[in-house]
Amino acid sequence: MSEENSILRFAEYTLDRTDRKVCRDGAPVELGSRYFDALVLLVEARGGLVSKDRFMDEVWRGIPVTDEALTQCIRTLRRALGDDAGNPRFIQTVPKHGYRFLSEVETLSEPAAGGEGRAELPRPAGPGRLAAASTLGGAATGVVGGLFYGIAAASGGASTMLVLAALVALLGTLAGAGIGLGMASALAWRGRVDGALIRGAMLGGMAVGALGGTLGRDGVGLLTSQSIGAVAGLVEGLIMGGAIGAALWLAWKRRRGIAAGAILALTFGAFGGLLVDLAGGRLLGGSLYALQLGLGDTRLHLETLGAVFGESGFGPRTLMAATVTEAAILAAATVCAVMLAFRGRTGPQ
Repeated sequence: MSEENSILRFAEYTLDRTDRKVCRDGAPVELGSRYFDALVLLVEARGGLVSKDRFMDEVWRGIPVTDEALTQCIRTLRRALGDDAGNPRFIQTVPKHGYRFLSEVETLSEPAAGGEGRAELPRPAGPGRLAAASTLGGAATGVVGGLFYGIAAASGGASTMLVLAALVALLGTLAGAGIGLGMASALAWRGRVDGALIRGAMLGGMAVGALGGTLGRDGVGLLTSQSIGAVAGLVEGLIMGGAIGAALWLAWKRRRGIAAGAILALTFGAFGGLLVDLAGGRLLGGSLYALQLGLGDTRLHLETLGAVFGESGFGPRTLMAATVTEAAILAAATVCAVMLAFRGRTGPQ
């Protein structure tokens, strides 16, 4: 086998036979030596039947083992690839005969010299897909937040609620887009998923936070000649970008499913929201309340939410609860949107 065609690609995976490693969209997939050999055997067969005897001869090399050893090997491979024996994407059982690899396999012609990370990014569309999915996650969060505050704390009927939902959806879209573009830039630059994803998310969050904060304060001031208090800005974007980037990176690194990724993101997001609150920052609810106070005569009445926490207005407990909840939802929506977008295509799922 020449080093120029040692890399095989199937779905979102690359299999480097020379370096003996498997990567899912750049993230390494840990496999034992024999299990790696078994995967190579299956993939190289490209849809052909691989008999049990052939596994025993070429993987175990004549060492006497039971059929259970092969069964455990296939079970481990399926778990590593996120495959399902009942509805297989990759490994199909042929009862009493052996196994067949189902996915289309492509041979990559990468030069041996090129250093770490060659072919680590299986599809050029990976960064673009990540940015788009993150944007959609932010938009979904904005719609949910806008509808909640429109129903709970706005007067003026359905029209006010819809306008608020549209406005907040736009803000959520900008937040998701900024963080997503930061992560996509890191992915395109590094060619694989690593810690740079977190740094990219933080930089993207800072950029969109600084832009949003400036437009919020200065834009409202120019249009109304009124001054509003602090709104979400650079610090909030930095913290939330870091929380989302860390949750997504950890979910990919540990090969988490979408449900586990959502729990991870909720946890990281809530912690990020707590840090925002402790730093004196605010997200959606706090920014809307600053807008309400600054403009005076609006159809927003966010102080009514304080009753839930025993406060007469939108006080510190209400602000903290709103910030933590919003941060957790934003992180979960963004991470889940990205993982869904990559599922079965070019990402870790």
